Amino acid sequence: MTSTFSVVIPTLGRPSLATLLRSLAAQGEPAHEVVVVDDRPRPTTALDLAAYPAARVLPGYGLGPAHARNVGWRLTQSDWVVFIDDDVELSATWLLDLIADLTAAREDLSGVRIGGVQARVEVPLPRHRRPTDWERGTAGLERARWATAEMAYRRAALAQVSGFDERFSRAYREDSDLALRVMKAGWQLRRGQRSVTHPVRPSVPGASLRQQQGNADDALMLRLHGWGWRSRAGCPRGRLALHVLTTGAAGAALAGLAARRWNSAA
Repeated sequence: MTSTFSVVIPTLGRPSLATLLRSLAAQGEPAHEVVVVDDRPRPTTALDLAAYPAARVLPGYGLGPAHARNVGWRLTQSDWVVFIDDDVELSATWLLDLIADLTAAREDLSGVRIGGVQARVEVPLPRHRRPTDWERGTAGLERARWATAEMAYRRAALAQVSGFDERFSRAYREDSDLALRVMKAGWQLRRGQRSVTHPVRPSVPGASLRQQQGNADDALMLRLHGWGWRSRAGCPRGRLALHVLTTGAAGAALAGLAARRWNSAA
């Protein structure tokens, strides 16, 4: 018996949504439920669902990806919920591989409870030049644990922990927080065999500053999960300590110049 599943796609109405839906329609199996949550605060145009007109659209009201995913999964009834970001492209064998991943999780004979199965994410980078910081940041999804770029969760696990914590209002640590709570509830997570491609979106002015806003989510993670949450969630520490040291050195140099202490400033 094959486990049933629903697909939940939070979206901001980006053109990449149509590309994702085309790759979903190309799987040749339109019977599964697809829910698209429109997370634009004030939509003025309709979403492009031409590639998958059977998709059900729900409003997210611009309250963030955690809220949008909760809206989606709570209105489905399947055994599994597959969360897919709207800028992901599915491989040609994605559906067959997904069914194999979910079947393996259901038939696991080791006695463990598999609560989630993550896809393998591939990020194509330019080969003719060094990648930019923005591109390297996106490529981190290849190593990220439990990223909801494409992640299937068992409905029972989601229900046990009440889904995503909507205090995480941006697409940053909401998936790590969910994974830690699911594992604390006694479920195990694993990486499956299916694969998706996550192209690098064009960068926009101020993108690096918006990324730095994620530090607030790190503080919330520390408060909720305590010291050691990074290792449990598989999140690298980043370069905050180096940034603090560099900024402190620059401040000391400016103070030295103001005090005419040239050697200290140098």
